[in-house]
Amino acid sequence: MADQVLLIRGGTVVDETGERPGDVLVTGGRITAVGAGLEVPAGATVLDASDCLVAPGLVDLHTHLRQPGQEEAETVETGARAAALGGYTAVVAMPNTDPPIDSAAVASQVLELGRGAVCQVAVAGAITVGRAGARLAPLGELAALGVRLFTDDGAGVQDSGLMRRAFEYAGGLGVTLAQHCEDNSLACGGHMHEGEWSSRLGVPGIPAAAEEVMVARDIALVRLTGAPVHFLHLSTSGSVALVAAARAEGLPVTAEVAPHHLSLTHAELAGYDPLFKVNPPLRTAGDVEALRQGCRAGVVDAVATDHAPHPQEAKDAPLDQAPPGLLGLQTAWPVTLAALTDVGMTPAGVLALLSWQPARIAGLHPDQGGEQGGPVVAGAAANLCVLDPGATWTVEPDRLASLSRNTPWAGRTLTGAVRHTVYRGEPVVTDGEARR
Repeated sequence: MADQVLLIRGGTVVDETGERPGDVLVTGGRITAVGAGLEVPAGATVLDASDCLVAPGLVDLHTHLRQPGQEEAETVETGARAAALGGYTAVVAMPNTDPPIDSAAVASQVLELGRGAVCQVAVAGAITVGRAGARLAPLGELAALGVRLFTDDGAGVQDSGLMRRAFEYAGGLGVTLAQHCEDNSLACGGHMHEGEWSSRLGVPGIPAAAEEVMVARDIALVRLTGAPVHFLHLSTSGSVALVAAARAEGLPVTAEVAPHHLSLTHAELAGYDPLFKVNPPLRTAGDVEALRQGCRAGVVDAVATDHAPHPQEAKDAPLDQAPPGLLGLQTAWPVTLAALTDVGMTPAGVLALLSWQPARIAGLHPDQGGEQGGPVVAGAAANLCVLDPGATWTVEPDRLASLSRNTPWAGRTLTGAVRHTVYRGEPVVTDGEARR
């Protein structure tokens, strides 16, 4: 509602400029004042933020919304609602839909579906036609629609010569390629991390080298072409070390990790439970620690959910037949908060990884002409979340907004909750409940 007036009262404002106590006044979709003890305008809706952090809305670089083609698992509408309940005001929809987002027609369809959603829905375009890794998708056509990230997520581009050409085109277009790092010849036939537990269970494994070989190759291609790369859902200590070396060299390399890779190890698969089957797989405790330290050191730029809904019957299949992936949007804030405060990060540091840093990678930050992740100041777009870092809640799969139920956190009590989410000045989540 263009004329709606909101007052977010009693919180601590946290953004890339720092922290300060203050109320936030929103009028007509924009922030009009920030400061302590603001008066309540007549007719304003007041949102209580006591004991909470008031921050720019979270931005997810890696969301599978499944539409078009897999609507039994998720739709743009249901995925966006899950995102808002998780504190997100923007998500980037991955292109492994059916058909894939490898043309302007499909990208336009998803963007149109997102126009009425309760958060911003940006799209990532495929690098290759059909995500088949054989020939380049029309990158320029998609970039003209505003697509800023390109990936064949779910598959790494195996052909190094083709990937070089993709980098050369991307550099000229001013867009970023995002790689799912997996060498198929090393990973083929694997269902979990290759290591102690795969040996115990007799399950074919995926070695860490399958990821690290492609990370190293793409860093070499960045060095050759000068074009940027963003590494999706890194999972190994070796990958973190490679990214750290590339950054020290001054190469335009960014990287994300997923909350589950910061929190869970391959030991979770001891019972052959497909809920814990993901791609890349859950790794060792040493890898988990390296990812956490990479976040703390600034080597890792973003935490992205890799929200991957699947119908119940698919995840009920045996481990070797079940698809990889788990739900992540509604649990990302508490899971990430717990993992990274364990290594000494502050809630503000965690928010950097979930909000303004991913906003820049996605090309959605105000510095880039967008309206996500910017400082909470007068004149800014009112895309905000109100987060209670101390509240506890128990994950009940049937109460999640997604059409799917494949969460590994079922029955677990998490610390850190989303109290309110404001998108374009409208409260789309109030007191933990989504607008209907």
